Amino acid sequence: MDGLGGLVAFVVGWFFAQSAKLLGDMARMGRPLKKTELIDGFLRSGGMPSGHTASFLALTTFLGVQNGFLSQICVLSLCVSIIVIYDAINVRYAVGEQGKMLNIIAMDHNYKKSKVKVVEGHTVSQVIVGAIIGIAFGLLVGFAFK
Repeated sequence: MDGLGGLVAFVVGWFFAQSAKLLGDMARMGRPLKKTELIDGFLRSGGMPSGHTASFLALTTFLGVQNGFLSQICVLSLCVSIIVIYDAINVRYAVGEQGKMLNIIAMDHNYKKSKVKVVEGHTVSQVIVGAIIGIAFGLLVGFAFK
């Protein structure tokens, strides 16, 4: 049962961030979301806040509370979190922008193939909000399991 608290922190951080995205979608649309919109929105990447950041920093914070912030496992988790966050801001964001541009070019040239799937990354502000959520829930779950 040692890993249960870490898993709970990870899932709760991700779940809260994804739920916040859905609330933002409903506010923008001014209506409740349809079932398919809820499922798609809940599972999508990109957007405000960053679920990747929230989940990984919730786990890292949990591990820090449980084992010490300089413990080997917490430092390892922090390193993985930094890679995930870097990827979300830089790599996935750039790939998403390129996908959007390819779809525009294809449409302009009447290219008949299906659109390129666009996987969104995150802006710095989306990552910051995800980090706040992750740290908050990591602390909450960390102290609940202590």
